[in-house]
Amino acid sequence: MNLPKVILASGSPRRSEILGFVGWDFEKHVADIDETEKEGENPADYVQRLAKEKAQEVAKNYKDIFVLGADTTVVVDDQIIGKPKDLNDARRMIKMLSGRTHEVLTGVALVKNDDVRVGLQTTEVTFDKLNNEEVEFLVQEGEPLDKAGAYAVQAQAALFIEEIEGDYWNVVGLPINLVYRLFREF
Repeated sequence: MNLPKVILASGSPRRSEILGFVGWDFEKHVADIDETEKEGENPADYVQRLAKEKAQEVAKNYKDIFVLGADTTVVVDDQIIGKPKDLNDARRMIKMLSGRTHEVLTGVALVKNDDVRVGLQTTEVTFDKLNNEEVEFLVQEGEPLDKAGAYAVQAQAALFIEEIEGDYWNVVGLPINLVYRLFREF
């Protein structure tokens, strides 16, 4: 089976790793778009819109090649929890996730010329109740600043994750099965 080459419209090292794990040939071309939430936009629409905008922005530079855009966010009580601004914000986010179940949503868009496919993956993640020492451990050792929700499921946060319901790779940053299903639609 030959997977077609793709342009990844993302600078995420985790998305690159996942594509590499499955043997997908790709190049990176980071999209520069405004990621501001729109008034009244729900989290599912938000991540799908951003994924599509990223892919379409980069696709302007490529003809007859697939461009992959993705956007991931963490949602608690229907509130989008993006990437932390600083370590204090990371601390606040981790405390918010402690002892609770939250959703990880990833919008995925695949664009080739004017043809667009968009999908959504949702995964539920449950954290153990964390004490102050454990929160501080994640803040100091978990490299939280470039991660939605301030944690990486595949790193230190794994110590505190009680349950994952849904696609593990979605929580890492790219639901690779959804990406493949979108390719099959072409």
